[in-house]
Amino acid sequence: MIKTFYFLLLCLPLLFAGCKSGQVAFGSEQVADITKIPKEIFSGNQDRFHVQGIAVDLQRGYIYFSFTTQLLKTDLQGNLIGSVKGLTGHLGCLTVNPDDGRVYGSLEYKNDAIGKGIDGQQAAERRSAFYIAIFDVEAITRPGMDAEKDKVMTTVFLKEPTDDYYASVVNGGREVEHRFGCSGIDGTTFAPEFGKGKSGKYYLHVAYGIYGDVKRTDNDYQVILAYDTRNWKKYERPLSQNDLHFSGPEKPLHKYFVRTGNTSYGIQNLAYDPASGNCYAAVYAGKKSSYPNYSLFVIDGSEKARKEKLQGFDTDVEGEVLSLLPQGLYDAASDTWGWNFKWGATGLCPLGNGYFYISHNGVSEDKKQNSTVCLYRWTGNEKQPFVRVE
Repeated sequence: MIKTFYFLLLCLPLLFAGCKSGQVAFGSEQVADITKIPKEIFSGNQDRFHVQGIAVDLQRGYIYFSFTTQLLKTDLQGNLIGSVKGLTGHLGCLTVNPDDGRVYGSLEYKNDAIGKGIDGQQAAERRSAFYIAIFDVEAITRPGMDAEKDKVMTTVFLKEPTDDYYASVVNGGREVEHRFGCSGIDGTTFAPEFGKGKSGKYYLHVAYGIYGDVKRTDNDYQVILAYDTRNWKKYERPLSQNDLHFSGPEKPLHKYFVRTGNTSYGIQNLAYDPASGNCYAAVYAGKKSSYPNYSLFVIDGSEKARKEKLQGFDTDVEGEVLSLLPQGLYDAASDTWGWNFKWGATGLCPLGNGYFYISHNGVSEDKKQNSTVCLYRWTGNEKQPFVRVE
């Protein structure tokens, strides 16, 4: 009943949204009847790990939540349809593949403080590795499905961020771990190639987590990898957390850099908006005094990447550099555009015509984590980029 109801509300193709958010459409922007879709969707109270991202399927009437070690599937009233549990890594930003309708999410297995916080001493003893988790959402039909045993999830290994995580470089005359400050991966979205227009082929874009070390200068760029997933079936493997596989593409199609200044763990949510053709990036604000440390950036989708020498590196490094949209607040000293906005780092989903679903993460009185997804309208205003739709 709910699926049919919401299908009838739409007159253009679906916009799937996800990362710690959600994002893409089958073909073009959808236009929903904003007066009839929920203004709020509550996830229900979950376990001790906070919400990492959401993906929204308005056409079929589902929303997906990542709560770090589990995936939830609910209807648009927040009623639980099914869940996938048993993950011992960090499930982050979610998005939907417009070609096959499956939910894709970043999945980290790390031996750092984050990994140990999830899986204890076992995390300290394993090798770190980074994956895209792919969920067959049609097969998620009941609560408590097992990520390994119930065959609802496959994974693809990403060699590029894993190599950068393990690489050491010299910066400021000292040897530091983690090339580009790579702490793993987080933000994910399907979007056309930058500068090719809204109708271009969709590629999976995966953003690095970036350690916020204020003593180094080579971690002030966001790093975004672009992959063509249409041949990924040959790489997909079932999840085996005690025997991690390394089946995946050797290299991404593109390795982009976006100079935002310092952040705390990089892009948490990356969301492509077909209405504007831009990518929205929500972060936890950085701490370097030389930057304005905004929490929201918009990457200009109309501008092609330009090859240039990266700033802040001891040895010359050239990269494909993307442009920030020249709107919002501007810091002339660092040449940085952006906004300050409280929400978005745990879910940011374009819905068409300038409307977004945005996650408000919360904690219940008995210390259970939850998310209330709220409807917003984009204004781009310097002080109030989003306005709540009441």
